[in-house]
Amino acid sequence: MEHTTSQTIAEQAHARGAFSHLVTGSPTDKLSTMDAIAVALSFPDYFGRNLDALYDCLTDLSWLPSGEHVLIWGGSDLLKNADPKAYLAIRAVLSDAERALAPGGDRADSRRLTIALSDD
Repeated sequence: MEHTTSQTIAEQAHARGAFSHLVTGSPTDKLSTMDAIAVALSFPDYFGRNLDALYDCLTDLSWLPSGEHVLIWGGSDLLKNADPKAYLAIRAVLSDAERALAPGGDRADSRRLTIALSDD
């Protein structure tokens, strides 16, 4: 996970042919953060709004086109400061999903997930 501005990350993603997805709003709790991620990645209606469901959707992405999908989480420090335990739990799920979809990962397919934390 890298740190830079959302715009720069999105431009870099576009330049390499990846799709960028921006987590919007300023979520400061676990549920609103998961909801913001779900909106950013257009999760299906069946998303269960818990950490297991977050992982399952992040490692599926079958509703999105093939290719790399960059999830840009700006303002992640808001959650980190408000609820460090929730932040660490969500960060762990994001990292696990990123690894699972990487080439050679246990859920690798035609889609790849890249997580980027932005400074804005």
